[in-house]
Amino acid sequence: MADKPNVILIYADDLGRGMLSCYGQKHFNTPNIDKLCSGGLKFNYAYGCHVCAPARASLICGIHDCHAGRWTFTKGGVYIDYAKGLIPLEDVYELIHNTGIEQRSDDVFLPMVFTGAGYVTGQIGKLEWGFAATGDEIKAHGWDYHYGHYDHVMLHGYYPPFMFENGNRVDIPGNTDPEGGKGFSYRDPRYSAYRNDRSDKKTYSQDLYDQKIVEFITANKNRPFFLYHPSQIPHLALSIPQIDSRVKNHPVLNTSEQEYASMVLRLDDTVGLIRDTLEQCGIHDNTIIVFTSDNGHCFYYGQERNGCRLYYDAQGRFIDHLNIRYTTEGVGDIFDGNNGFTGCKQTSLEGGVRVPLIISWPGHTPAGTQTDSIVSNYDFMATMSELTGVSQGPDKDGLSYLQLLQNKPENFCGHDYIVYAGLNGPALLMKDGWKIRCYIKRDSPLSQFRGEWKTAADNFIFELYNIFDDPKENKNLASVHPEILQRLHKLLVKECDGNVIHGTMEPHFAFYGDLGG
Repeated sequence: MADKPNVILIYADDLGRGMLSCYGQKHFNTPNIDKLCSGGLKFNYAYGCHVCAPARASLICGIHDCHAGRWTFTKGGVYIDYAKGLIPLEDVYELIHNTGIEQRSDDVFLPMVFTGAGYVTGQIGKLEWGFAATGDEIKAHGWDYHYGHYDHVMLHGYYPPFMFENGNRVDIPGNTDPEGGKGFSYRDPRYSAYRNDRSDKKTYSQDLYDQKIVEFITANKNRPFFLYHPSQIPHLALSIPQIDSRVKNHPVLNTSEQEYASMVLRLDDTVGLIRDTLEQCGIHDNTIIVFTSDNGHCFYYGQERNGCRLYYDAQGRFIDHLNIRYTTEGVGDIFDGNNGFTGCKQTSLEGGVRVPLIISWPGHTPAGTQTDSIVSNYDFMATMSELTGVSQGPDKDGLSYLQLLQNKPENFCGHDYIVYAGLNGPALLMKDGWKIRCYIKRDSPLSQFRGEWKTAADNFIFELYNIFDDPKENKNLASVHPEILQRLHKLLVKECDGNVIHGTMEPHFAFYGDLGG
């Protein structure tokens, strides 16, 4: 089946563009990702979502995350209660299966596009649905094989006491912390000592994922496959078995920064392992490799250098993302992880949603090329639908960018605009660079239960930027071009199904109630 290329999607977690040397990182190199870039196509305007759960749902559903009533996500942490013996697994499944919006019989998910074309599908890593999922849900989405964990909160640590393989629990000897080795909050003074204590942390999760990735590729080398690897790295906890020799004793990086760099390098090693395995199996040249991230950069390593806690700048001021915004200079980020943009994870500013995207397809995608075409996370499903010839189903927001991968940019039309949510409100970006950003004040009394956005206009601020001229979003042009603001405002409200509050996280949370029942 040489006419059907294999597809591997590597999905980093909180990886800002600036952490990769092919996007400008200066303090260390990411050689395997760079090699992928030099052999393929780099996207300069690729967009994810503002946080991980909506990003993963958007990816496999092919819809954006500002709709009303199209999606919910469940609260994480329920599997920690299961790990502590406070609730049986069957009760966890019942809670999740009866919470929020459930799968419809006619729903089409990303892996179904591949199974419809005769592919075998596999998902290995931080699993993809809500903040907590079940093996039954993952299977129902179309995965033939899946290995990893079902709780995003439990994967805030990197030493899980167990994983799930096709729905069956697999214990990890030596990993005994129910919270997966996270232990204390990174704000807790005991955190540094705990993360270096290996007495209850023996096996690193990425090592487990790597083993299963190699096994999956090798087992399916003679038939077309789609492999999705949503990694944990470099999300939240500074956690690595040992500092990488390439950054150890670095002349300008402190210990926390060396650890964070080592995590990025560990993911880079996985990219190299995947390429090596494909070459050993003789299928590299018939495999599309996609590398991207769910959302923008997050500053998890600032405490040691300047006492900068998450959500606060180096002067101790709360970053509200309106009057005081996240910038590399403001927090003293030596890595410039958000690649010089304003904003970070959780925001609809460029630093929160513009992500790395690199695609290699030997013989099709010209090596060492780049594109300024605007594409979104929710376009991947449409692209794979065109590749396989299998319909992605109705009511999707994505558009295929296959023509870009086939070196036919003249045939690519793309979006007139894309839209994405934010912690404080959504944004909409036009293909000509104009961007409207909605900011809802955090002390706003509004929720999904209290009226339309028009009823409390003072709680809403609408900003206007042109990111082609002003990529750092320093010049709010709302008062200069009110006609453009009005036009984009109408589009944004339409995409949010009539209410911009749908472009925040709050309306989409689904809660279990009393776990003790």
